[in-house]
Amino acid sequence: MLKYGTKIVAGVTPGKGGTKVNNVPVYDTVADAVKEHEIDASIIFVPAKFATDAVYEAIDNGIKLIVVITEHIPVLDMLRISKYAKLKGTRIIGPNCPGLIVPDEALLGILPPRPFRKGKIGIVSRSGTLTYEISETIKHIGQSTVIGIGGDPIIGTTMDEVVQMFDQDPETEEIIVIGEIGGTMEERVAKLKKEGKIKKKMIAYIAGMTAPREKRMGHAGAVVYMGMGTFDSKINAFKNAGIPVAKTPYEILELL
Repeated sequence: MLKYGTKIVAGVTPGKGGTKVNNVPVYDTVADAVKEHEIDASIIFVPAKFATDAVYEAIDNGIKLIVVITEHIPVLDMLRISKYAKLKGTRIIGPNCPGLIVPDEALLGILPPRPFRKGKIGIVSRSGTLTYEISETIKHIGQSTVIGIGGDPIIGTTMDEVVQMFDQDPETEEIIVIGEIGGTMEERVAKLKKEGKIKKKMIAYIAGMTAPREKRMGHAGAVVYMGMGTFDSKINAFKNAGIPVAKTPYEILELL
């Protein structure tokens, strides 16, 4: 993140206060860090057992954007965190996500910089590796902002929320949605487009075409229940909303 140009002003690791990493000061608590620095975002790399407390600590110290890389945070913990964050006016990206990047400006997370160039395409994705692959195929066009929202059942910011933000973003001209089986976020995006609430052109790709029914594939949120969240239901929802769907990641470039 430092190498990319992100302004990292502090790190927090209990017991390591007073040390430095890559010339960045480390503090024992978030409270100590915010006393010394102006901080508007926090990124959580804490193991799942302690991540919940780390997120609460960031929220309670007034940080308004929290990116949670950690996976395997218990579902009930995430339900509580999400509700608490909304009450406090904090936005959470993740958990179990690669983070977000504004090409040539800032990187928060573990996205590899190579596929990203400044442009006008907004990308929202449930998959980390597919994000990189699809970004690579369109890097000569470039991206405005790329957000990996995470693959868990309960996440802080949903796909439909990000799409609505892209629709309002003057830096974004077109939107790519990278979904997968499980959950109903993609169907909610399609509903917004069909109702005319999303004006910008959208292109979609859904992973999981060959996944066996009722089987969890990859992410914890990729579980299909009672016919909802299937590959076919998502594809049909997009097509009914007039959103072109790529059969492979490489077709996205053709559709653009």
